[in-house]
Order: sequence, then C-alpha cells, then structure tokens
Amino acid sequence: MTVKFLLDNYYLVLALLVSGGFLAWPILRGRAGGPKLGTLAATQLMNKRDVQIVDVRSAAEFGTGTLRDARNLPLEEVAARAAELRKDKPVIVVCEAGRRAALAAVKLRSAGIGEVYILDGGLSAWRAAGLPVAKAA
Repeated sequence: MTVKFLLDNYYLVLALLVSGGFLAWPILRGRAGGPKLGTLAATQLMNKRDVQIVDVRSAAEFGTGTLRDARNLPLEEVAARAAELRKDKPVIVVCEAGRRAALAAVKLRSAGIGEVYILDGGLSAWRAAGLPVAKAA
C-alpha cells in the first residue's frame, strides 16, 4: 500500500525532496567554509596565538585598509599561493563581508592547512565594531 501511494504521488515526494534540499542548502553551504569567528573571538585568537591573517580581496580593495599584519592573497590566487602560508599556524581569512573568505577557506584546507577560520562579516563587521584598520604597506 505504501509503495502504491508513493508511485501514485511521485510528484509530491519529488516536491518534498526538492524543498528539503532548498532548506538544507544554506546550512550545508555555511559549514563548507569552516568555523567562523566574530570580531571578539578573532581578536582573542590574535592576542593568544601567532596567527596568519589572509585578506582575499583584490589588491585595490586591500590597499584601502585591512587588519594589522594581514597579507593579501586575492581569492583567484589562493590555491596557487597557499604554499606561502605555514601549515602549523592558524589562519584567519578576511574579505569584505565573508563570502569570498568562505571560498578561500575551502581552498586553504584542500592545500593542507588544518586550522582555518573565517572572520564572520568580514571587514565590514570589523569596522562596525570600531576595531582598527591599517593601511596596507
């Protein structure tokens, strides 16, 4: 009886699966980039440990200001230049709002860097929290 119901109502089953997928996608996508740190947690990590800060915005965006001691690895170059980073030190990835940082974090993990964090909200959240922005050298 159950199989007959499913076959007779395959379009309802299909709609259920598709809608469930759409509901789960943001959750799964958000986890793909890895752990996110708010501005407070990022600041605490920077104060406690020797971290590498990677700004994945374009060189022009980077030139307008970034976190102190950040290095610029534009998103398009992250995979090719990941070897420039130390694998034994945590990395905080920064962009303007957090989307590019999530993509870069996946690439960095694929390159063998185990401890990669995303600055949640990016430089926009950093500025909104009133934290200092340094001019790129």
